[in-house]
Amino acid sequence: MTTLSPFDVLAERVEQLLAQHEELQHTNRQLVAQLDDLQRERNSLHSRLKAARARVDALIERLPANLEAP
Repeated sequence: MTTLSPFDVLAERVEQLLAQHEELQHTNRQLVAQLDDLQRERNSLHSRLKAARARVDALIERLPANLEAP
């Protein structure tokens, strides 16, 4: 069994940290893309909701004012 020098231990740790950093950057890029997609979807849904509300409001306006209850 060989004993690693402090330099070798440090170099190994630096390599591990670099690999972890790359993985975190990749994950961050994926999350940013996912966030962008979700924001676009939210904006689209908000627009559709606004349009649907406008249609419902227009239909309500067309109802007779003096509807009698059965």
